[in-house]
Order: sequence, then C-alpha cells, then structure tokens
Amino acid sequence: MNFKIDNLQYCNWSRKIFEINREAGLDAVHVTIVYHEDFNELLIEIQKWEKLFTDNSDLIFLGKSFKDIEKANKENKTAIFFGFQNCSPIEDDINLVEKVHQLGCRFMQLTYNNQSLLATGCYEKVDSGVTNFGREVIKEMNRVGVVVDMSHSAEKSTFDAIEISEKPIAITHANPSFWHAAKRNKSSELLKTLSDSGGILGLSLYPHHLKDNTNCSIDSFCEMVAKTAEIMNMNNIGIGSDLCLNQPDEIVDWMRNGTWSKSKNYGEGSKNKPGFPKQPQWFEDARGFKNLEKGLKKVGFSDTETNGILGNNWYNFYKTI
Repeated sequence: MNFKIDNLQYCNWSRKIFEINREAGLDAVHVTIVYHEDFNELLIEIQKWEKLFTDNSDLIFLGKSFKDIEKANKENKTAIFFGFQNCSPIEDDINLVEKVHQLGCRFMQLTYNNQSLLATGCYEKVDSGVTNFGREVIKEMNRVGVVVDMSHSAEKSTFDAIEISEKPIAITHANPSFWHAAKRNKSSELLKTLSDSGGILGLSLYPHHLKDNTNCSIDSFCEMVAKTAEIMNMNNIGIGSDLCLNQPDEIVDWMRNGTWSKSKNYGEGSKNKPGFPKQPQWFEDARGFKNLEKGLKKVGFSDTETNGILGNNWYNFYKTI
C-alpha cells in the first residue's frame, strides 16, 4: 500500500482546499494551527478545527497515529495532524506538553525564527543552542509522543536537539542550502546528521525556499532531491510543501512579527515584496504532487523511491512517534 502525505500546510482552510487535497490523493496533512498563540488562544484554534471536522466529515478527520493514515487511505479521506510552528502554547509550563498532546498536537517546533525559551531561531545572530528548559521539554515530548520539529531553528540548536532527543526528530519544511542559501534552509552536514539519527526532512515548495523563487523549474527541484539523496538516506526524505493557499497578506505579517515587534520584519520577503509569494506553476496546490511524481521519475528515481518521497517515508516516520 502506498500513501501520499504532505507534512506541512498552512492554508486558509475551506471545503474547497480539502477537496483539492483529496483530488491530489493526500492521505494525511500535517497542518499548522499555531504560530505565536498562547495556550488559551490554542483552544480557540482547536474549536475552529472542530467545526471544520464536523462540517467536512466526508473529507477529513483528526489524525493521532499512523493507523489514521491507513484509515484515511481506506476511506478516501485525509487525516489531519495538528502541529505548532512555535512552542508558545506550552508557555513556561512543562506540564502543558502532555496537555497539548491530548488535544491532538503531534509536531512542535522549538522555535519560530527567533530565540524562544527552548532554543535559538535561524534569524538570531548568536545560536546558544537548546536551553535547560528545552532539554526537559524534549524529554517530555519524547515521552508523550510529540515530534521535535526544527524547521525554523538555528544550526547548533538543531544539532543539540538531534543529540538530546531519544526519538528521531523532523525538519518538516525546508530545503538544502547547497541548492538555495535561504536562512531557513539546512547545511549538508546537518542533513546527514539528521538522516543518520533516523530523522526526516520534508522538502519545501514555498517559493522563498526555492532556487529562483516562483520561477523555480520542476527539473531544478527534482535534481536537488536527487543530490539530497546522495547526502541523506533515501528513506529519510519526504515532502512538507508549506502551502499557504488563500491566506491574506496580513497573515504573513502575523507569522513574521507576532506580538513581539513594533518594527516591520519582512522575513525572507522584502519591502517591495512583503506579501505571500506566488507558487510555481507546477505546484500551485497539492495537485502538484502528480507533477512531482513525474519529475522524480524523470531524474532517475524508481517507483518505490518516488512513492517513498511522496508519502511512504513519512508514514514510516509516523510509526516512530
């Protein structure tokens, strides 16, 4: 049995998008439900999702384990897995780690670009690594079953997390820096260490992470995947598209600035291009998985290897949570 999994989307959710994900054959999607929200604000977001589940029960349901990916495949639905792009919902209380797991959280980033109570983000000038609190939180995440996600974290912090965590960690949405030197992309040394530890990389389709941005070609992307597979084990590579479909530009302001800054932070954008970038034509939404399948086979991946990258590798990773 083969699975298709997109392990990161942050869309302006609607029935139309759920239908697109089903048309793309996605058995599971890891969705961002939090950027900078605290625990009480998280509860509000979960209430919104509860309504989405009720109103679209023929298309989606809340996923909690790899068995729900199997269920989704059999029922022609998409299992939705909750994730946080920041550790803000646990505030400064380690007991909230178990609580957010009970609420459905299965992935949590230790940082979102900036320094957090747990680790250093990739936009900080000094990377002091995982903090004492971060070490304790990682242990608790391992215990209850929340994956450590280091997508927006700085390099030393990520090496620290790999060493500290007793379970494999994830970088759910990023690309190798040898291909495109964005702050968010990762070094070859880090990716090899991630792979050797059993961790997994979700390759991103977000234009700021792509060589040539919106104009990135599918050939260039798939050739990058092939080179990445020379650094990492083939079984440790998946897709985390970072699709942000139908989101208004004020959302990207929230992502970049939260409540911590009064000055304008453009992140990987610029003053001239402050909003969401346009997706490449070959991956405008999840239906682009079909183009990825063709592109990966074109550069030499076998059917088994292609199916692994497009979902089976993530499915196997979910078994370790």
